[in-house]
Amino acid sequence: MILELSLAIVGGAVRVGTPFLFVSLGECLTEKSGRINLGLEGVLVLSAMAGFAAAYASGSPWLGVLAAAASGGLLALLHGLICSLPHVSDIATGIALMLLGAGLAFYLGKPLIQPQAPQIPSIALGAWSSSPQVQSALSINALFPLGVALALLLRWGLANTRFGLVVRMAGDSSDAAKALGYSVNAVRIAATAAGGVIAGLGGASLSLFYPGSWNEGLSSGQGLIAVALVIFARWSPMRCLWAALLFGGAAAVGPALQSVGISGGYYLFNAMPYALTLGILVATCSPQRSLKGAPIELGVSR
Repeated sequence: MILELSLAIVGGAVRVGTPFLFVSLGECLTEKSGRINLGLEGVLVLSAMAGFAAAYASGSPWLGVLAAAASGGLLALLHGLICSLPHVSDIATGIALMLLGAGLAFYLGKPLIQPQAPQIPSIALGAWSSSPQVQSALSINALFPLGVALALLLRWGLANTRFGLVVRMAGDSSDAAKALGYSVNAVRIAATAAGGVIAGLGGASLSLFYPGSWNEGLSSGQGLIAVALVIFARWSPMRCLWAALLFGGAAAVGPALQSVGISGGYYLFNAMPYALTLGILVATCSPQRSLKGAPIELGVSR
């Protein structure tokens, strides 16, 4: 029973944590350039709907993944363009675009609530076991390895490439970037759009793998939680990976207990990711701790 429970939590951490991973990586890249995108909740919901619609219409889950990434990138690009205008607040624009993305998704996605679309294939890591519970727990989203590769690529790229240097320079000192001839607005727009593309993959994971359907309550605030997760990860792509698994594991505790016959307190356990978010925000409220590693150009660090 203990082994099955542990495997269920580990498998659930990967399943539930995959959308967290993509959204947090997207926000990490955006914030590294000195911009905050609170509209990622809208990006996540809109990309989930677009990915589901494209997969349903085409019969291919991978076309759905591409559509989700494209829609996430377009909404994030809109955020970047608006925020590049003088005297425009990143926070206010993000909230407005969160509402826009969610509203568009709910309106356009109404005909998609009942149909079923082709699902992203899973990687069967539990084939060695004859237990159906173990096989189910270790059935991994095929996008998860891509998320791990993106975390490694972002870590390497931000530290070792000209692109990474320019992004970090725009986030740490816009004056230095301008002095070297770079357009800070262009860099931030590009980083925000790229972050939206990455976050869009998280939307595809939601509607095309787990839970694998489209409905209006699909996201449950994961886009907003990802902003806290990036702060918790200290703006490090690899720490975003571990933080996403931590949040995914917290969300998987309730279903894992139910899978072994323990149903008491199920809804209480379902609240664990939100309680964890609140706990992290309280624990990191000290300026000396919470802002360590933060891009200096972010409004929260001035």
